[in-house]
Amino acid sequence: MQIIKLILRESWLFGLKQAWACLFGGAFLALILGTRFWYPADAWIARYDVLVFAALGIQVALLLLKLESPSEAVVIGVFHVVGTVMELYKTAIGSWAYPDAGMLKIGQVPLFSGFMYAAVGSYIARVSRMLDLRYSHYPRKYWTILLAMLIYVNFYTNHFLWDIRFGLFAAIAVLFWRTQIYFVIDREPRSMPLLLGFFLVSLFIWIAENVGSFSQVWIYPSQLRGFALVSANKIGAWYLLMIVSFVLVSLVHRPVLFRRRRVNPVVAGAEPTAG
Repeated sequence: MQIIKLILRESWLFGLKQAWACLFGGAFLALILGTRFWYPADAWIARYDVLVFAALGIQVALLLLKLESPSEAVVIGVFHVVGTVMELYKTAIGSWAYPDAGMLKIGQVPLFSGFMYAAVGSYIARVSRMLDLRYSHYPRKYWTILLAMLIYVNFYTNHFLWDIRFGLFAAIAVLFWRTQIYFVIDREPRSMPLLLGFFLVSLFIWIAENVGSFSQVWIYPSQLRGFALVSANKIGAWYLLMIVSFVLVSLVHRPVLFRRRRVNPVVAGAEPTAG
């Protein structure tokens, strides 16, 4: 019974901490869904423009309430730029589209779209603090940066050169196959393979993407006649993007190595970091 109670307690706490870490993304997704059903079509300001101001408001609130640090806000800003550039390219070649009107756009891409990528960065940064994430057998930093760069470039070149995503999946497996991620839910550290952690987060993002496309804030070619589930192949795309996101965050929050016995930092110095 004690084991069952422990499992239930930690599962509950884990869910709560994950939800809190998703604060930015969850609040923004709720706004996307809410404006689909309750935002008036004849409003003087377009739905897309409202979402831009709403995302900025959430970001400012997180900073003022000290739920997010300035360094994390910088990471989120980088995510916004990286995501917007990708959106410009993908919409130009017809991978997906934003059907509604709006003033706050670059080309056909509304400015709020970058915040959807920023939400991933916000989650990674926040969950790292909340669960005290640490790692064993973490690869060298320069290998992770090289891998992230190749993944990001392939998102563009796969439309007119060779698509090397399977090679990238293999490289991810080789680089991270020994890496364990340790997290503290209550008192004792728990662990799982980092590759499994990447997959679980990618699956969750895919579910959130289905909610977003159901709200018709953006649509895929397969959804022109009505809502259809986003292809499961997108889980793989999110898996690759997770690596890019994780590496970007690691440049600000350096991965901390796991040690079974914590040593007083006053005596032993700073915690060791990977890379």
